[in-house]
Parts: sequence; structure tokens; C-alpha cells
Amino acid sequence: MSGPRLVPAEQSVACAINRAAGGRPVPGNQVNLLIDGPETYQAMLAAIAEAKAWIHFENYIIRSDSAGWRFAELLARRAREGIHVRVLYDWFGSLSTRRGYWRYLRDAGVEVRSFHRPQVVDAIRNVSRNHRKLVVADGARAILGGLCIGCEWTGESHKGGQPWRDTAVDIRGPAAAALDQTFASIWKLTGPEVPSDQVAGNIASQGEGEVRIISGEPGRERAYRVIELLAVGSVERLWITDAYLVAPPRLFQALRDSARDGVDVRLLVPGSSDVPLVRNLSRIGYRELLRSGVRIYEWDGPMLHAKTIMCDHRWVRVGSSNLNPSSLLGNYELDVLIEDPTLGQAMEDQFRLDIARSREVASRPVRGPRRISQALPTALTHQHAVTPTVYHRSRREARRRAVLVLRAVASHARRSVFIPISGIFLALGLLLIALPKISAYVLAVLCAWFALGAGREAFRRRADR
Repeated sequence: MSGPRLVPAEQSVACAINRAAGGRPVPGNQVNLLIDGPETYQAMLAAIAEAKAWIHFENYIIRSDSAGWRFAELLARRAREGIHVRVLYDWFGSLSTRRGYWRYLRDAGVEVRSFHRPQVVDAIRNVSRNHRKLVVADGARAILGGLCIGCEWTGESHKGGQPWRDTAVDIRGPAAAALDQTFASIWKLTGPEVPSDQVAGNIASQGEGEVRIISGEPGRERAYRVIELLAVGSVERLWITDAYLVAPPRLFQALRDSARDGVDVRLLVPGSSDVPLVRNLSRIGYRELLRSGVRIYEWDGPMLHAKTIMCDHRWVRVGSSNLNPSSLLGNYELDVLIEDPTLGQAMEDQFRLDIARSREVASRPVRGPRRISQALPTALTHQHAVTPTVYHRSRREARRRAVLVLRAVASHARRSVFIPISGIFLALGLLLIALPKISAYVLAVLCAWFALGAGREAFRRRADR
């Protein structure tokens, strides 16, 4: 009886994922896994060098360091050779990039645009950023994942350093054409559209992989809904790697429910982060997740920046979306959900390698008299990996980690998050008491600004219907 019911159930899950993702899977693709910056950058540069008609390049952060200039020089050379090159960067993400970098590209014939420069009367739009990472050559080959462009991803940011841990995929086939079309849809938000003869159409089949394109936009929750469906629909395994995990309540509960139901739920997160506040927010939910049976690992190396999910030996999700409200609700993001057994096995093997270089988080009773220890919340501790880590931190990373450890020991994650928040509100309260008139004028201007932005957004959405 159970056998015949399984196929319709699988079809129902697939249909739900299709609707959440915004489209059916694109068959006929060759998909290769790329690990860390050196390997991914090599593939990106090769795709750029081999392009015959056009190159579409977008990223949240494009730095004007040695890694960024390697891309700039090749993009400029291809533009001089007559290839149509378009570069889209996020204004906020690339705020520190030198103006001479963009000028060098434009002088070579590259069409460069900035996404969402600040607008005084559009507060809502200012918050939404283009967090996508994509390179497309001729609409036939596309590379996307979690990597920005900078020396952090090559290990060149400090002497003797190792690259940030990150993941991307190299896609050849019809799905690359679909990804090229998502670039065109974002490009037209910043100015004139891409000419129709420079956007991919039909591309021949290159392999067996099926790829769903998840093009996230503010308020649409596409990636959020797909990830939630994977979590609630998982049967055997749900392995998640995420750089800035602050799961919204629905997703957080889905992870707990899956673990309670016997699913092997594992989370791999950074041990030390370039955004310590987010790391501390991640730790707030550890105890509840551990009590539900979720296994949590903290990466014991340079920054873990990957965003991947493996579900039931079938689904592999790779992209730019982090599991936090900013990515899932507010930003423009780009992910792919892939059905490819070979890729799935490679991802599982890599996950095992990653947790071997991590420390598993565990909880233990607080030491002290029994009655007191039973009344207090459990303390968090680490179980060392089976295989020893081979990563040697630079002095800079060691100092940063020491500060984080001391902070966690002295105040725990909740205190390290809420003490600054309480300090901010206390300062605002004192300011309101000390300077009531000035504070009132400032608040009035801010309220009018947000009201104007919200009204403009309401009219824009009404016009889009």
C-alpha cells in the first residue's frame, strides 16, 4: 500500500517547490561543484576569457584589491576585443571600491551600473540590496554561489592566510540561459534594457542535471518558501551550511519539527565571523535546536561564507541567500535548486570534510549545587572534531577570535546581543529628556521620510498590477 502512494507524494512536493521557486526545473545541464575562491575564480576567469559574444557580471561586493583587479583587467581586455561586457555592482556592498576601478572599466568600453544608489524620498528601496553573485558567458555557461570578489576569498587579505570557505556551482546548458535572463531582469531596474540579441535563448543540452532558478525579490519570499518546503518535507537528511544564520520563526520551528520527527538535521555555521553580532544572534537559538535533536557545528577555520542545503540525497541548493530575514525577505538574491545525484554526492562528501574541521556544539548542566544547576539554563560547550584541524590562524584572526570567546564566556550570547541594544535605547531616552525639542524635530522628519517612502512604494506596487 505504501509503494503506490509514494510517487504522488513526491509529485506533490515537486509541484509545491516549483510554485514556490516560480518555475519548473530546467533539464539538460552539466553542473560542477566549485569549492572556495581559488577554484571558483579560476572558473569565472575561464568563462570570461572564452566568451564569444557577451559577458554579464554582477556581484554584491567587487573590491578594488589585487583579486578585483584581475577581473577588471580581463573584463577590460574582452571589452576592447569587441565583446559586450556588462557589470552590475551593489552601491552599498561595493562602497569601499575606488572610483578609479569603475572608471578603468568604463574607459575600456565596459557598461558599468550601480544598483540602488541612495534616494532621499525612497527609504524602502534604499534598504533592498542586490546580494546576487553571478557570471554568465554567452548565456551558455553560468557560475553562481556565495562568493563576492575580493582577497578574502583567495587568502591574499593577509600574509600566509587561507581563503574564506565558500561554495559555488558551474552550470553549462539551458539553465545558464535562464540565469542570463534573470540578469537582464535586474539590469533593466538600473536603466535601459539589455538588447534582445544579447540575452540567451535556446541552449543545447549539456548533461543530466535539473536546475530550478530561484530569483529572489523583496517581499516575494521565493527562497524562503523553497527552503521551508525542503525543511518540512525532508524525510532522511537535511544538512545546512550558512554564513549568517538568524532563522525566522517559521523556519526555525520547521528545523526543530524535522529533527523531532527523526530527520538527520545538521547545521554548519561560522566559529568566528566578520559580523560578530550576527554570530551571537545565531547562538541564541542553539539550546532549543539541540533539545530538538538538531546537531550544530561551528567551523574552526577562516570565515565560513557558504550558503548550501542538501536534502534527502535528492535536492541540492546553492546560492547567495543567507537564512536570515534580510536575505529571505528584503534583498534581491539568486539561488539554484538542483537535482543531480553526482552533484549531491559531491556536496555530501564536502559537508563531511567541513564538519571534520569543525567543533560540534553541545549543552551541559551548569556546574554547581544540584538545585541551582537544575534551575539554570544549560551551558554551551564544544565537542572536538574526530580529525584535528590543520588551519593555522593569523595573528589578526587569533585576536578577533580571542575577543569573541572572552565576550561569549563573560556575557553569553544573549547578553552580548541585548546589552548593546539596551545601551542604545538608554542613550536615546536620555537624549529625548535632555533635548526634547530637537529630538522631536528629528523624529518628525524621520517619520515624514518613512511615510513618504512607504506611500511611494504603495503607488509603485499598485501601478505594477
